[in-house]
Amino acid sequence: MHFQAVDHIPDEEFGYWVENSAVWQKQGLPEGINLRDDAVSNQYFGFSSHSGVSAGLGLIPGFESKVIKEDEKHRVFIDADGVKKEIFKDGTSSIPHFIDFPLKGRREWEELFKPRLNIKLKTRYPENRGDWEQIKTQFNNPDWNKPVGINIGSLFGWLRDWAGFEGIALLCYDDFDLVCEMVEHLAALTCSVIKRAVEEIRIDYGAGWEDMCFKQGPIISPKMARKLLTPNYRRISDLLKKNGCDIIYTDCDGNINDMMEPWMEGGLTGIFPVEVAAGSDPVTIRRKYKEKVVILGGVNKRALISGKDAIREEIKRIKPYVREGGWIPHVDHRCPPDVTFENYLYYLDVKRETFGIPKPEEFESRPEIKKIKSKWKGIPLAV
Repeated sequence: MHFQAVDHIPDEEFGYWVENSAVWQKQGLPEGINLRDDAVSNQYFGFSSHSGVSAGLGLIPGFESKVIKEDEKHRVFIDADGVKKEIFKDGTSSIPHFIDFPLKGRREWEELFKPRLNIKLKTRYPENRGDWEQIKTQFNNPDWNKPVGINIGSLFGWLRDWAGFEGIALLCYDDFDLVCEMVEHLAALTCSVIKRAVEEIRIDYGAGWEDMCFKQGPIISPKMARKLLTPNYRRISDLLKKNGCDIIYTDCDGNINDMMEPWMEGGLTGIFPVEVAAGSDPVTIRRKYKEKVVILGGVNKRALISGKDAIREEIKRIKPYVREGGWIPHVDHRCPPDVTFENYLYYLDVKRETFGIPKPEEFESRPEIKKIKSKWKGIPLAV
């Protein structure tokens, strides 16, 4: 991720929809493989994995989850974030029907949220979430071969979750001082909780979550983001960089173009998962920002839906930029069930052969994999 010469890029993928397991089992995936379990899917496909230092940055305790009502198809309930919403009971993946949000203004912030975001709560801190000496010894071992990450939380995405899209947008204008106070509190919480860990463990990357963009762009303007968020990102990134960690990325779906510079000015150096159809074209981003930004993701999921020719064209499109370094290519969000199991296997083969990623022996030896891949056996797949 530092644009250095490597033997091959990491072999990673984001994940899958709930429905993929059932759909793909009809297409050759063995029964009992739960693709929503990252450990299971990584082991099955032979992907590389990460390790992480546990940090408790969210609501502790969460709100009491309880069912309000339900019928044959739907369930209305309050979740651990205090959000009242309606979902399908059969587990079908869909954005919930949001009914009500708990964060409406200063009173709710003071009474419901600040107590759940207590910076002094000892159980938040990595050094109190296990055998600290053992954790340090494990991750500081020169022979430890998995990247070590740490959660850096969220400054705006969580506020959107707690207040709702419209709620947080209106609060930014109706009570901007409160929003500033909430963001500053979240930044202070993150810095306090991770400080000892980043000082005593060799951390390779910091990973945040900031779903604040949609297809038309971010909820707030770049000008407001610079005023509200950039200085607080800088507090977190300065702490990480001071202790040798310079890969700092956030997870944000949607069209992120207008947020790139406010993020970068705040010290963020990476983006994930880079949704192509939403307008976040990784090739355009790479051309514009070059080695200032690392990319995780950026393979258009719609190409996998379209078929083998589209898959080859998509990998060919990103190939020269991936080879520059600083880019781990994988599907630009969770792989949907519209992608056939066969197309997914073809995509993995094209990606692995194009970028010289070794094919996992255990995966390649599976009977169901051999059967499906016999359709293109012996055909060069690198683009």
